[in-house]
Amino acid sequence: MSRILFITSNRLGDAVLATGLLDHLTTAWPGARLTIACGPLPAPLFRAVPGLERLIPLPKRSYARHWLGLWLDCVTTRWDLVVDLRNSAVGRLVPARRRAFHAKAAQPMHKVEENAAVLGLSPPPAPRLWIDAAARAEADALIPAGTGPFLAIGPTANWQGKEWPADRFARLALRLTGAGGPLDGARVAVLAAGPERERARPVLDALGPRAIDLTGRTDPMAAAACLERAALYVGNDSGLMHIAAAAGVPTIGLFGPGYPEIYGPWGPRGRVVTGSVPRDELLRRVAADGQARGLMDGITEDNVAAVAAALLADRSEGGNPCDQFAATPPGSGRATPVALTKPVG
Repeated sequence: MSRILFITSNRLGDAVLATGLLDHLTTAWPGARLTIACGPLPAPLFRAVPGLERLIPLPKRSYARHWLGLWLDCVTTRWDLVVDLRNSAVGRLVPARRRAFHAKAAQPMHKVEENAAVLGLSPPPAPRLWIDAAARAEADALIPAGTGPFLAIGPTANWQGKEWPADRFARLALRLTGAGGPLDGARVAVLAAGPERERARPVLDALGPRAIDLTGRTDPMAAAACLERAALYVGNDSGLMHIAAAAGVPTIGLFGPGYPEIYGPWGPRGRVVTGSVPRDELLRRVAADGQARGLMDGITEDNVAAVAAALLADRSEGGNPCDQFAATPPGSGRATPVALTKPVG
């Protein structure tokens, strides 16, 4: 029986973007037993991976003692393959027949492509989720019975500089689900992590009875089970955005000072909207004032609504994975001041 050690990110978005590599391993090594080490936040996403033998959440500890603990957990096993996306000492110091380590790409590329290069895979395997029955039961309990396809929005992020204004999210949701909108009459699920709940409160208040309040009520696996039922997801650059895209939901990611050519939602149903202010200018503002506000103000409701309508109308699965960012050369430091509407991946 083969054994594989897979060490992945402590960050939610990066962990999701690495799931395509994990999916490849479960196919290429049938019957292998997998040990997955990751941060505590994304850990629930891996609990139903085929062949999982052990899941090791890796909370940070002072003096890097979390790495010592992982080494002690793994050093007594003879691994057939170690895939280490953290490029850690553990991956080098446990016994293994074969090892593969993440290396930062010489030229900017999407994180999914960078991960695929670890094993020399082309085309890169797309992220995927293994949503289990327990998570779907949670979604049954959280989403009111009889709710049809709904709009899902993620109005928060791990840094407030990446958050589109809450009032714009609220107006957009009412516009898309209002009379004559592309999701006429649909309800609106609002998702956010527990510590971000109050920042989502203005959106919930504006939506009133139309809202389905999922803020602070889901772990990543339950969020995925809820999101797979959505007709459309619109949110900031965040791990939740990547969960939605990996769940197969038409996904719109809103980017200001971030890097959509590296972290845009992957897949033929993923879209990005950027603003009217070039990214290099936004980054200058951040460098001058780490608490800079208004970094997402250049994104208009009209642009997002137009992309949403087009995406809902276009159910095609084709498209060149690289076309979405053709207007923004990798590493250019500029965000194109229009809505980008072609798919990645």
